[in-house]
Amino acid sequence: MSVLSEPAPPPLPPPDRLYQRIDQCAGAPYPLSEYIRRALWELVQATLIRWSPRRAHGWRRFWLRAFGAKLQDTSTTKSTTKIRHPWLLEVGEWSTIAEDVDVYNLGWIRIGNHTTISQRCWLCAGTHDYTRFELPLIRPSIVVGDGVWVCAGAFLGPGVTVGHNAIVGARAVVTKDVAESTIVAGNPAKVVKTRPWPGDAGKTPSAAPQAAERTH
Repeated sequence: MSVLSEPAPPPLPPPDRLYQRIDQCAGAPYPLSEYIRRALWELVQATLIRWSPRRAHGWRRFWLRAFGAKLQDTSTTKSTTKIRHPWLLEVGEWSTIAEDVDVYNLGWIRIGNHTTISQRCWLCAGTHDYTRFELPLIRPSIVVGDGVWVCAGAFLGPGVTVGHNAIVGARAVVTKDVAESTIVAGNPAKVVKTRPWPGDAGKTPSAAPQAAERTH
């Protein structure tokens, strides 16, 4: 039985004007030394880190620190965590960047203490100025606070700050700051509720420190 192919669609008529000119984009926006350092890191990441055992956290910390990352002794990454510029990464105590997370840190990414970045998240600290023909590179930072859970497959956009104790739902697309102790979800991400104090959903997060003091 033969299969008939649809004919190719006709091209669009040319626009009156172009809003971006790729031929005017910078071919090499970084200095040569930066490309050399990136090439060395990519080699290490593709071999010494990619094939490391699952629990070889110290081994991966060693190589990340050798390339300038600021990691605490209890912070962890996985063998399939993809980090573009380790020298622009800071991870706090007891925080984890899980499998297949893409840390696209053209700008600084800072992750606080006791925070989890779950599988297949994308942290995108880089974009272009679309208001200019040559689309110059912009490298805004991303800051993730303490006690944050970024659930699987979520996207954090350039310049975003996620406040302490917030939760970003699975597959959420975050393009604006997330307030402390809130839960956001969806595309674009919106607040769905306030995160309750663990063990007592009736207490607000602001009351939690006082409750903790009474128990010690």
